[in-house]
Amino acid sequence: MSRDIRIPLFATIIFFFVLFLYTRLAGPIPFSFNVIQTTKTNLFSVSGTGKVNTIPDTAVISAGVTSNATTVDSAKNQSDTVINNIVAELKKLGIDEKNIKTTEYNVVPEYNNIDYSFDGTPITEGRIVPPYITPVLSQKIIGYTVTQNLQVKVKPIDKANKAVDVITANGGNIVNQISFTIDDNVRKNLENKAREDAIKDAKSKAEKLASAAGMNLVKVVDVQESYYPRYGYGGGGGNDVAKAEAPAPTELNPGETAIEITVTLFYETR
Repeated sequence: MSRDIRIPLFATIIFFFVLFLYTRLAGPIPFSFNVIQTTKTNLFSVSGTGKVNTIPDTAVISAGVTSNATTVDSAKNQSDTVINNIVAELKKLGIDEKNIKTTEYNVVPEYNNIDYSFDGTPITEGRIVPPYITPVLSQKIIGYTVTQNLQVKVKPIDKANKAVDVITANGGNIVNQISFTIDDNVRKNLENKAREDAIKDAKSKAEKLASAAGMNLVKVVDVQESYYPRYGYGGGGGNDVAKAEAPAPTELNPGETAIEITVTLFYETR
């Protein structure tokens, strides 16, 4: 082995031998790493709005009947008869049974006027009651009220007028509310259109604002959406729908439905 090779080899052996002795006496050689992580939390955000107007194609009618009788069975029978007639006539109108559902069924007792008696003696007008006698409240059930409400989904919307007339003509005396909406598939398409318009609006605003402020937009890092459906309402009423001798046909005006979506874009800038 030549001298040029022996010297470096001998130096390497000495180095590892010294390193071995050091670790045996002083323990392992400590190593440390400093990790520096930077996170940019200040984001540039801009909101845009997309709005689509359309004519509703579906009416949702909330209506029903309230019946009074001296017994529960009699009140229920009256109410059930009216509801069954209404449902049968709505089906004849072409409304599918799946679009007719019961939303409320209540049975409530009715009481006579409050009767205060003293020692079992009814109060009479002008009677002077001694202050030491305690009045006793006496109530008696004199009848029952049964209320049934239906939710009727009507499409096409032209049938809504006839549906209301069918309900009231067959004994329905409650029309709570009539709302107007649009078919789910149509609504989804309109929502997508409003969403696309909202994103375009937000991007346009972001580019203009960033340019004016001397900022450079890098990329969109987050998106938030707010949805504001605005459906129309009509009709209304209570427990007493009057029946005229020659009632005029119902005329409902669905108006216009607006679908409005707001999108907020969050940009990373430099």
